[in-house]
Amino acid sequence: MATANTIGPTQLMRGMLLGEAVFYVFAGIGFGRLGADAGSIALLLLAMAATGRGLVVLTTYAYAHAFRTPVPPENRIGRLDTFVMMAEEYLSFVLLFTVVQPFERLFTTPDRLAPPADGGLPVLLVHGYQCNRGFWFWQRHALLRAGRTVATVNLEPVFASIDHYGEAIHRRIEEVCAATATEQVILVGHSMGGLAARAYLRAHGNGRVAKLVTLASPHFGTRLAMLGLGTEAGQMVPGNDWLTALNDQEDEALPEATVAAWSPYDNFVMPQENALLPIRDTRNLGPIGHLAMAFSPAVTQLLLKETAPPA
Repeated sequence: MATANTIGPTQLMRGMLLGEAVFYVFAGIGFGRLGADAGSIALLLLAMAATGRGLVVLTTYAYAHAFRTPVPPENRIGRLDTFVMMAEEYLSFVLLFTVVQPFERLFTTPDRLAPPADGGLPVLLVHGYQCNRGFWFWQRHALLRAGRTVATVNLEPVFASIDHYGEAIHRRIEEVCAATATEQVILVGHSMGGLAARAYLRAHGNGRVAKLVTLASPHFGTRLAMLGLGTEAGQMVPGNDWLTALNDQEDEALPEATVAAWSPYDNFVMPQENALLPIRDTRNLGPIGHLAMAFSPAVTQLLLKETAPPA
């Protein structure tokens, strides 16, 4: 039987969906005994599922508002745009955690690694907290369509330390370099994936990494991590010893070409400015939710630009 020390993120998400399905079966039986017809039961269960996921997203935005960084004047949006942004985040949450990531093999084909034909470098995409490589299915497709050589990795098991994930990145980088006959990669990390990339760099140096791009990574922690589970959640709480030690060494470990992209409306990294790395290049992505970055055209444009081969 899998334990918390061995279970992967895909298994966790499938298990949660199974548990939810069992709950709905019993709820449906209960509604039936109260006299509800089949159509009404289906609508009630659908409403329960939609409401539960909506409450999760609303909770993240409530926390984000409570611990917010002042929004730059050029990024301020009205109520309608705020509603649209939150709706996109909600749909991204539902799609990622109900459809794509629990069944990531159906949406993300195995990596096909070969020497880049355009003289560029392979790109290694690293997902975030309790996610898997399925998170990248949309952005990965855009990069592949543009001719990039793209690799992914699953950070397992859940609830492990970020340093443990750094070692998984080390093994994957060595595999990618061997398969593509290259000496370096471009490392892209979303959310906790950016911290895992930095943990790798601290342990192994930046000789294998030509460029690091982080997307909404809590470089200085996030208050939302106080609600998280596992060692890695504790390592993302602002001011903890692990983060302090990591940031004390950042100037030595980071490659010269490092880009930290952030959103002033991030609903997972709070305060939002904690996604910045002051000593490196920063990019403001504008009003985008944390999970919606998986589908954002602005993120696609950033990744295409930062992974482009030399002219």
